[in-house]
Amino acid sequence: MTNSMNILILSCGTRNKIVQYFKKELNGRGQVIATDCSELAPALYDADKHFIVPRMDDEGYLNIILSICKENSIKAVLSLIDPELSLLAENKEKFYEIGTIPIISDYDIVEMCFDKYRFYEFVARNGFKTIRSYVNKIDFYRDVEAGVINYPVFVKPVRGSASINISKVATEEEIDILFDKYDNLMIQEFMDGIEYGADVYIDIISEEPVAIFIKEKIKMRAGETDKSVSIKEKKLFELIKKFVKKARFRGIIDIDIFKVNGEYYISEVNPRFGGGYPHAYECGVNVLRMIINNLDGIINQDVVGHYKQDVYMMKFNEVKILRK
Repeated sequence: MTNSMNILILSCGTRNKIVQYFKKELNGRGQVIATDCSELAPALYDADKHFIVPRMDDEGYLNIILSICKENSIKAVLSLIDPELSLLAENKEKFYEIGTIPIISDYDIVEMCFDKYRFYEFVARNGFKTIRSYVNKIDFYRDVEAGVINYPVFVKPVRGSASINISKVATEEEIDILFDKYDNLMIQEFMDGIEYGADVYIDIISEEPVAIFIKEKIKMRAGETDKSVSIKEKKLFELIKKFVKKARFRGIIDIDIFKVNGEYYISEVNPRFGGGYPHAYECGVNVLRMIINNLDGIINQDVVGHYKQDVYMMKFNEVKILRK
């Protein structure tokens, strides 16, 4: 087929749904190929073809991925884990040279998303409400004295993902202990409100946000949304559009937002498919179709808010059996 389209999903892990959805949307037009460093990553076995690759930080990893792209005529590549996004973004040109399009924002933007303090500074500097954050505990103690911020607060790594090493603390003593024990920590205000997740697609040709799906998080597990309900808020759609354009995101991103006393606070962005994306897809927000359209050179129409409210998503465990 001259018009075939093969898509490569890196570090697929347990994200079987993304693999299944891509296969469904390609509908035989091309293959969905998956990689992982573990042969026990279940999503591998939903792909049309898979490769077991070295760990991402191994020397030569990038060359292996590039050769998989070349040998399998890969049209687009994306990753489902945070550490790999910077690698893809940084080496965009190498992929373009072999005719593969990485579905990822620019390197400086991806890096900013993983440095939570830099991200906080960017959001605040551009006039959006965000979660008050500190890397210097002395500044924080001064603000506590002045009544600007109160306990409890969160202490977390400046660069971290999947909610690892996050502590909720209520005293200066606890903060001192954590800061003595670990490097590169930050203190963040505790937001007592409703937590939202937004799946957003920014068209990679027009660079316009063309799809936004908002869900209220009901239950979280290991940093991922386990149960959620779809909601629509016009004011929030407008805020998200403004924000993603200001930050120059491209492709699929996942934004965490808090609503406190009727105000929205942008918390963080994962510049990839979020763990709760299946909720958006099942409600008809078809980002995979939009990616395929872009790969065909088609600009997507704006479908922001085109979905039903009050649709619930509940995740549950499934098993895959592998016989050696």
